[in-house]
Parts: sequence; structure tokens; C-alpha cells
Amino acid sequence: MDEAWAHAHRIDTSTAHPARRYNYLLGGKDYFPVDRDSGEEFERVSGSAKLTARENRAFLQRAVAFLATEGLDQFLDIGTGLPTADNTHEVAQRINPRSRVAYVDNDPLVLTHARAMLTSTPEGHSCYIEEDLRRPDKILNHPEVRAAIDLNRPLALMLVAVLHFIENDAEAHDIVQRLLDALPSGSYLVASHMTIDGNSPEQAAAYRALVAAGRIDAFTRSREQFSEFFAGLDLIGPGVEWVTDWPEPLPADQRPPGIAAYGAVGRKP
Repeated sequence: MDEAWAHAHRIDTSTAHPARRYNYLLGGKDYFPVDRDSGEEFERVSGSAKLTARENRAFLQRAVAFLATEGLDQFLDIGTGLPTADNTHEVAQRINPRSRVAYVDNDPLVLTHARAMLTSTPEGHSCYIEEDLRRPDKILNHPEVRAAIDLNRPLALMLVAVLHFIENDAEAHDIVQRLLDALPSGSYLVASHMTIDGNSPEQAAAYRALVAAGRIDAFTRSREQFSEFFAGLDLIGPGVEWVTDWPEPLPADQRPPGIAAYGAVGRKP
């Protein structure tokens, strides 16, 4: 990617950004050297960052397909990242062409790519806004979101691989609760989260050291801590599981080794 172009479009190429690093881990090409280096550091410490990124993406696609099959036709995808194959609206609209999707991310590079690539079916709708998860009221009241999503009807709130960028537990829970409070009964929370529950003690210590040094910006949570985001919701399928194991748990001998993310889907009563 051309750095002169990026600088001209107010994109910071000196600091790794989660969306671009995730693109690198998924095998994409929309990243800068700093994002690649950060991704490789993730891979060295965990031994499975690239695998986990792919399996996390597959979890998102399965969750969207499941909900669309159940009749849900609205999706608010926050922290969407750079467009890749089988984005939320593409999965949903294959099942129901009338599905409506609003994407949210705080990286201006995502905005540039999304407007060029996220093309909806004629019957449905997709839009992208540049906003931050830490400002839920701004997201919910954004005119493009309001045009895309009817907050009086059930929808899926997608917080896939984004909550681990908020270190403070109280802040993270407040954000999720404010978003859920704005949604009607019958809506769903789809979320995934990094963890070091399955790492060796040496890997876990190395990861914590990088976080403490400010070289990694993703803050892991345990299964129990992640489960707390679903308090008051009815968990679907197996509940909080490795992202590979939703909606059907895999036999232990079929699960890829080293998965470092939990996923879950919960319904608001």
C-alpha cells in the first residue's frame, strides 16, 4: 500500500491499527509495514494468531448465517475491519436479499475500502460510518445508521473481535449495556474475544509482558470474564465456547490447536 496516498488521506502509518493488522493476519494485502510487524509479533507470542483470526472470521460468518436463517434481517456490525470475502451483508443477503447492514469502524482506511467494495443487493441496504465503539450514543444516533436500521425491530449487534481493545472492564460493560438497552426484545448479541486461557504459562507470560510494554493493544479475558457480557441474555447453542465450536462443538481431535478466542451468541428476552 502506498504510504504517500495514506498520509494524504489522514491515515496514520506509524502505528499499527487493529483493522489493518487483522487484515494482515487474515492474509489480506491492505496493511502497512507497521501492521505486518505487529501481526508477526502476535504470531510469535501466541503461535496461533493467524489461525485464530481465520477461525474468528468463520465464526462471524456462521453466526450471521444462523441468524439470517432464523429470520433476522438487520445487523449492526461494530469494529467491522477491512472488507474481505463473505462480509456480514454478503452472508446475510445470500439468505435474505432484503437484509440491512450498518458497518462501523474507526479507521479511515476502512471507510475508503468499504465505500468502494460493500455493495448491497438492490432489495437490501448496507452502509458504513466512521465512528468509535467507545461512543455508542453517536453510533446509535448517526443518521446513516438510523436510515439503515430500524431500532424498533430486532437486530443483531455484532461485536466480533473488538471488545478486547477496551482494557477497562467497567467501560467495556457499560458500552455493551448501553448498546443492548437501545435494542428491542428479540435482538441478539454476537461477540468474540481474545483469550490466553489455552496458552502455555510461558506464552501467557510473554503476552502479558508485551501488553505491559505497550507493544500489544488487545487485552485478553477469561471465559468467565467474557461470559459476563452476556448476563441477562439467553445464550444460543453451546453458549460461550471456542470460536471453532459454535454453533456445534467440535470433537477435541478435530479442533485446530492453539485457538485463542471465545465466541457466543445471546438473545435479548
